[in-house]
Amino acid sequence: MATVEPWLRGTLSEIEPVRRAVLHALELAEEDVLRWTEGLDDETLEMEPMGLPSVAFQMRHIARSIDRLLTYADGRGLSEEQMVALRSEHVAGASGDDLRRQVIEAIAKVRPFAMRFSQDQLNESRGVGRAGLPTTLAGLLIHIAEHTQRHVGQLITTAKVAAALKDAQGS
Repeated sequence: MATVEPWLRGTLSEIEPVRRAVLHALELAEEDVLRWTEGLDDETLEMEPMGLPSVAFQMRHIARSIDRLLTYADGRGLSEEQMVALRSEHVAGASGDDLRRQVIEAIAKVRPFAMRFSQDQLNESRGVGRAGLPTTLAGLLIHIAEHTQRHVGQLITTAKVAAALKDAQGS
């Protein structure tokens, strides 16, 4: 039997619905990353089958984009270190275990951050990017969840294709 998704487990009921949905989406994202990368070696994680971005890229992007979006949600601009990390998301190097740790740690930062704010503060204005494109704190938290889920979906597809190609090659 399939595992029940976090939003159907009856958890986090003490948290209001918007933040609960964000946290449940991120909980599912973490579970999916761990499930679909389990057993993939570092070479397979870095494969770009048919030109798809690698599983490892998706993991780096998920972790680093959460960090960037939390920075905007905190009302700050990106640091030079974050800009360097952004430019290096396609650069291979970290092991699968390290990439999984990066994703887990990034997701773990969201709950305490999200819970720092009152319900009223979720409507506060925030700016995104150098242009300071307008959004709200709630908008950023929701985007963290949906953006993470989007890239987890891409990660799963690429993991399946890469694993199938590796199996077909007999490696």
